[in-house]
Amino acid sequence: MGDQDCCFLYDMGFLNVAILLIIGASTLIAIRILYVIYGSKTLHNRPPGPLSTLIVLGSGGHTAEMLNLLAVMQMDRFKPRYYIAAATDNMSLQKARVLEDSLMEKTGVGMIGTAHFMQIYRSREVGQSYVTSVGTTLIALTHALWLMIKIRPQVILCNGPGTCIPLCAIAFFFKVFGIRWSSIFYVESIARVKKLSLSGWLLYKLRMADQLFVQWSQLKSKYPRANYVGRLM
Repeated sequence: MGDQDCCFLYDMGFLNVAILLIIGASTLIAIRILYVIYGSKTLHNRPPGPLSTLIVLGSGGHTAEMLNLLAVMQMDRFKPRYYIAAATDNMSLQKARVLEDSLMEKTGVGMIGTAHFMQIYRSREVGQSYVTSVGTTLIALTHALWLMIKIRPQVILCNGPGTCIPLCAIAFFFKVFGIRWSSIFYVESIARVKKLSLSGWLLYKLRMADQLFVQWSQLKSKYPRANYVGRLM
């Protein structure tokens, strides 16, 4: 057998091993994804104590609805709290600070070390062309990855703004690769009566949200995996 035949057999053997490794790795990842999607979806396995929580705010009604929701929650259960809004949104974080100030007045406990306020780049601004949004989306994903590594939240709360998608996607892949298990809770806006928002639809179809809540029974009929909770606002 000549040297060329030996080299050919060696290359074929290496190729077969590489293919088997790829198939094995793909199978393990697929199994892990299925476990993340169909495994435990609750906080029951969490140790007792506060949960670090990422709260995604959106401009306009999204922030108002989220703050109304937070006002009736047991906030001591969710701390430290990290509020995130788009870099171009100058109002949402101010409203979140007002909420935290009111909590401080009620409880007498300062928010230093409990509440943090951050901004994130948006994937696409209103009216921005889809061509130029490719670059801004990559920047937004990189920024979201940096924030998720820094915050490492146990809980993510969101209710519609597009800025939540990169954060939720990274949180999902963190779960798949065993880096961090962040429970994602999505509350659809009360303004969505007949169909989910784009953010809600993506989280529902891709099964990234651990729990997705809707406020209208029509949505529950159309999206059976959603949780109908009635009007929260």
